Amino acid sequence: MPMLVQATKWAANKMPKTITPKTHAIIDYAMVAGFFGMAAFFWRRDKRAAVSCLVCGAAETMNSLLTDYPGGVSRAISYETHGAIDIGLIGLAASLPGLMRFSRQPEARFFGLQGMAMAAVTGLTDFKKIG
Repeated sequence: MPMLVQATKWAANKMPKTITPKTHAIIDYAMVAGFFGMAAFFWRRDKRAAVSCLVCGAAETMNSLLTDYPGGVSRAISYETHGAIDIGLIGLAASLPGLMRFSRQPEARFFGLQGMAMAAVTGLTDFKKIG
């Protein structure tokens, strides 16, 4: 995971857990919209970045839809498991530019920023408390 994402995660973990499950769900769906919106934006410029956005957006959508929190649909995974998956998705978003070989392109910055935002939200959420 890039160093800025790690630093963001570390700093957020030291702060009080202020994000409620409902707020976390809203932020998750905003992240999904960001990934899908940027996929459309990147499509003509860089297909690898666009496909990476689609992968991240689909993974975040599934994580959100399957979670037992406000905004979840099937309640297949617990809120605490959702938090563990979020950590993996942070790593995915931050590492895809390198894996897809566009890390030196301007499009890679979006993934770094999205990874930092996801790390901050995850660090500020108490996944043990629901409701």
